[in-house]
Formats: sequence, structure tokens, C-alpha cells
Amino acid sequence: MKTILGCLLVLTVSIPLSNAYCVRQPSKPEISNGKIVGCRDLNGELHELDSQWRTDSCHDCSCSEGTIDCCSSFSTPSDYDEENCVSIFSEETCTYKVVEKDDHSKECPVHEWVG
Repeated sequence: MKTILGCLLVLTVSIPLSNAYCVRQPSKPEISNGKIVGCRDLNGELHELDSQWRTDSCHDCSCSEGTIDCCSSFSTPSDYDEENCVSIFSEETCTYKVVEKDDHSKECPVHEWVG
């Protein structure tokens, strides 16, 4: 019982901390021999049913019957010194780094992240 309560407490605390945005897009099911075998994304790429993948724009997607669900896999800095600092997004790591405008080797403190 204590384990269940502990798990519920962790979920209660962590859910409000997660602000990732998600989108659900209808997808015409790909059918083979009368069975749904996958989904086609907006680029026309076929993904197997119940598969997961990360897009070039750093969104985590999954294919289910008739829909593709995609959620951001990154957080965006929203509370930092915008006068002296700039946020830089890396598509390679799907992360933002906030650095001084005049010296990109120096990181700036970020007080709030969204996503």
C-alpha cells in the first residue's frame, strides 16, 4: 500500500511539471490484406502500427489506428535575461542553451522552462 501511495505522490508532483505540447493528427490507415499495418505522416513516410519515432523537428511521435500523436521532446526557456542573453536551439540534441549574447561560452541562468 505504501508503494502505491508513493507512486501516486510522484505522479501528482511530476504531472504539473510537464508542459510538453502535443498534437493529434488524423492519419489515413495504411491497409494490407484487410489489416491496418501503419500510418503515413505529413511527409508521406509510412510508420508501422504502434511504432514510435523522433522527427527532424524534435517531436516524439507514435502511430495508432487512425491517428499520429506527436509531442515536443524539448523544453523552451521562458524566464531569463533576454536583454543580455540569447537562447540557441540544437536540432542535434533537441535542447536549448541560453548564453550571453557577447560571449556564447558563458551560460545564463534560466528561471523557468516550458515544454
